[in-house]
Amino acid sequence: MKNTLIALAAAGLVSFGAAAQAGDATAGQSAYATCVGCHGAAAEGGVGPKLAGAVPAETVAKLKAYKAGEQVGPMTSMMAPMAAGLSDADMENIAAYVATL
Repeated sequence: MKNTLIALAAAGLVSFGAAAQAGDATAGQSAYATCVGCHGAAAEGGVGPKLAGAVPAETVAKLKAYKAGEQVGPMTSMMAPMAAGLSDADMENIAAYVATL
């Protein structure tokens, strides 16, 4: 019984932590407006890769890498300036939005 309670409590903390880090897809839709030119209105791709349905944590990690000036791929020179002005919340929100597409 004690082990079951501990497992349930741990699962609750993991769920809470994931929810606390999840972005706001509605706010992300507004922030995504600057991404449309390269990634498409439905994040279907174009000049930039398809983002629709991407795993939010991966999207955030890439945006943070671009912002940090790391070489991520062939489009880094275009993405780094775009990511430079994004806050952590913006990144989380954009990632949450494109995951819904």
